[in-house]
Amino acid sequence: MKLIRNKIQIILGLLFLLILQSCGIYSFTGASIPPGVTTYQVNFFENQAGNRPGSTVEPGLDNEFTIALQDLIMNQTNLDLVPQDGQLIYEGEITEYSVTPMSATAKITVAFRFINTKREEDDYKKSYSFFYDFPAALQVYDVKDAAHKEIFDRITQDIFNDTLAKW
Repeated sequence: MKLIRNKIQIILGLLFLLILQSCGIYSFTGASIPPGVTTYQVNFFENQAGNRPGSTVEPGLDNEFTIALQDLIMNQTNLDLVPQDGQLIYEGEITEYSVTPMSATAKITVAFRFINTKREEDDYKKSYSFFYDFPAALQVYDVKDAAHKEIFDRITQDIFNDTLAKW
């Protein structure tokens, strides 16, 4: 009886390894890493929102967004983050940041560029935008951190999906 159980465990283990092997370049997060790509680079997303009418400059927003994108890719792939000469390059600018207390909404827009040095046809430019509605009874400073987190989560996930998940 014990011998049969051991054989079943070995067979199940081999099946599991076979299934893992067949996953190829896909990860459990849904990322589809192009063959031969091992590194990525996230350039600083400068906050240029002050150049747009109706936008305000929020100190540190650019650094927070850059780090949020770096962390998302690092946590959902096995790619190595490098400061330069990355095989996948993420860059852009924050072009709009507005908080409208009258409508209780915060909004961020990012002009984004993606460069795949291994596969040029994957390169593209796109604008990403998301907003956060907050209760009108609250002050902007009470919701700012939560708003930034939710907006960053949504925009960075959309960027990830478009560049690595291909959804």
